[in-house]
Amino acid sequence: MMKIRIFMILTAAMLFGHAAARETYTLNDGWRFYFGNEPSGDGARAVTLPHSWNDSPGSLLRTTADYDRSLFVPAEWEGRRLFLRFGGAGAVTDVFVNGYHVGEHYGAYTAFTFEITDRVRFGEDNLLHVVVSNAWRSDVMPASTDQNICGGLTRGVELLVTSPAIVSPLHLGSDGVLIHPKKVSSDRVEAEAEVHLSAPAPTQCAVTVRVLDGDGYAAALRTVKAKVDRDKTVTVPFVVDNPALWSPSQPSLYRVEVVVTPDGGAADTVAVRTGFRDIAVSAAGGLSINGRRTDLRGVRLFHDRAGRGGVLTDRDFDADLELLRDLGANAVRSEGGPHAPYLYDRCDETGVVAWVDLPFTRAPYLSDVGFYDTERFLAGGRRQLDEIIAQNINHPSVAMWGIFSLLRPHGDEALAYIRELNARAKAADASRPTVACSNRNGDINFITDLIVWQQNVGWERGMFSDVRLWNSQLSKNWSHLASGATWGEEGDIDVQEENPSRTSPLCALFPEGRQTAQHEEYAAALCGDTLFWGVWINSLADYASDRHSDGTVNTGLVTADRARRKDAYYLYRALWNTGSPTLHIAGRNLRRRSDAEMALTVYSSAGEPLLVVGGDTVAVREASACRYVTEPLRLEGRTVVRASAGDASDEAVFIAGSPLVRKSNSGLRKTAGLRMKDSR
Repeated sequence: MMKIRIFMILTAAMLFGHAAARETYTLNDGWRFYFGNEPSGDGARAVTLPHSWNDSPGSLLRTTADYDRSLFVPAEWEGRRLFLRFGGAGAVTDVFVNGYHVGEHYGAYTAFTFEITDRVRFGEDNLLHVVVSNAWRSDVMPASTDQNICGGLTRGVELLVTSPAIVSPLHLGSDGVLIHPKKVSSDRVEAEAEVHLSAPAPTQCAVTVRVLDGDGYAAALRTVKAKVDRDKTVTVPFVVDNPALWSPSQPSLYRVEVVVTPDGGAADTVAVRTGFRDIAVSAAGGLSINGRRTDLRGVRLFHDRAGRGGVLTDRDFDADLELLRDLGANAVRSEGGPHAPYLYDRCDETGVVAWVDLPFTRAPYLSDVGFYDTERFLAGGRRQLDEIIAQNINHPSVAMWGIFSLLRPHGDEALAYIRELNARAKAADASRPTVACSNRNGDINFITDLIVWQQNVGWERGMFSDVRLWNSQLSKNWSHLASGATWGEEGDIDVQEENPSRTSPLCALFPEGRQTAQHEEYAAALCGDTLFWGVWINSLADYASDRHSDGTVNTGLVTADRARRKDAYYLYRALWNTGSPTLHIAGRNLRRRSDAEMALTVYSSAGEPLLVVGGDTVAVREASACRYVTEPLRLEGRTVVRASAGDASDEAVFIAGSPLVRKSNSGLRKTAGLRMKDSR
């Protein structure tokens, strides 16, 4: 055994000892930006990537713009290959080099790469010209959405310089190495490395795959021969014995290195990180990872941040994941398309489960159409799905592919297309389930492996408590489906009402208290119900939407700038965060109240709180898990409320008998462009 290990190490050292033939250069500086409707580029502004021309709510401009940059290509690079890689651009992009069109890409949230070798002039400056459009299109997903699609080169650009025979960077914007687990157990992993090769002329190559565990030891080593003529896909099977499996509690990772060594040429090396785990779903067993049921507590995450639009930084993702951990959630849903790879890298490392959507969706507006039965729309959706899978398949944290969200299909054509997309996802990746989010009845709910029901019972009709009846009917009639649930309507932290009642869809005011009331009732009815493999909250943070009257959708548990946490945040923190106690007096944002009589609510995971109101101890009762309420109390003037439980304490101040100053619609929100919301 020792001789075999020494031989493997020596062989690997010879194979991987070549000087790196692949070089990557960041091209994020030196760009000139101007809008397409400007008479010329003479007035272009200097910008640094990532960049968007939409950076705040209420200012969304759906248009076309241009980016120019000079690129000097050294003469000594002649004989090598050059590629431009774009991390993402919103949402349709055309790339030109020295006036030649080198490629077009559809979709705002996936990467794409074009080869420019034959269009550059070696030893000279070259002009890169990029045209980006975020204008509404009926042939590009999403054709209907309420989140802003921010225009620009939002994820940066790189130049790749390689030898002739390489692992191809052209396969669907991926690294060219896709890992497919075939059989996964605690004793053994059987997997395949799907390696995409490229060479400008027929070339005989050795393709070596080496798998390294977390300590850097070779867990598998395999070499195959392949003749490459332009493009070729090679499948390299390998086995890992006694693997360290990835799970939310133990996120073990492996490094897979692929070396392509052509006869008489320089080797090309690509390394990817992955993990091995088995995911299974059933109506009775829910979602299991490595044979253990894993109930997901997730939040939706959108593609913007206050002040920066769609340009998200690594620090932004770290901050959101910190919020997620503090909340006690263990899953995130990338709404309407994948986020930048950094997010999933961090999910891989920390054990957060991710759901990644195809942007096949329909916003809740009466005039919207989410599906167009045209060849360009259908082909574009297939391409985006292929890219999403190829670019994220190596992330063990990504546990499911979202096929559609809140569609309202008319006719058999849409259902047939959904079935095609679902089958396409399963063919590309058999190791993950598919999922969809639905607020409809009918056959649309029986296509994907998992279905998540989006509910707003009681928001526009009925009462929030009716969700219990809905849940009972679901359990009675649809328990054979692997169901999840998602909920959460709007609540503006700057809009407060003493007795928030149902808000008309035509009204621009959505008080925080009404959102809180919905979450309290839904959480009590649905959280912890084993009927659901996962529950998902809409959403972690408020997000930008210029289709809404004030430019923001206030469904978040925190504000768009992440600076303020709403009452609902503390409700879920009390329910989900078992490592750090929560004690929070709710309703504090409505400090001044005209009615002197009020009931108090306290969220506590530290046990029944001791509540002192103006110096008097007040009795509380547990209305639902972690939610304690008082009988209506009569307060006078300024009253200090203190709560304590164990080592936790909280304090709030209420001023009773003070007239509530309520901002008018016109003073709080703009009303131009307000659209009727569709009844879901």
